[in-house]
Amino acid sequence: MAETCTHLDTIVEVTPSARGCEECLQTGSRWVHLRLCRTCGHVGCCDSSPNRHATAHFHATGHPIIEGYDPPEGWGWCYLDRMVVDVGQPTPQSGPIPKFV
Repeated sequence: MAETCTHLDTIVEVTPSARGCEECLQTGSRWVHLRLCRTCGHVGCCDSSPNRHATAHFHATGHPIIEGYDPPEGWGWCYLDRMVVDVGQPTPQSGPIPKFV
């Protein structure tokens, strides 16, 4: 494992793709917490959620860094380097996000 994240250059300002986990909203599934892809803006559910859509998005796209997103938390995670990273200013939400637990 790297001592510092080698993918910080992939962090960009993004527009969230949905006001909840994109895939869970489409299928009527529930989530525990939300994660925001800091490469493209995909909103997916965390690994404590039944469907783990944020990690599935990483495996499908290779986009390495997510941000804790409910509420905007200001921390990030790099899947490739397996470490917490600073994503800078938290991405604002475009309105209230329903809580599905």
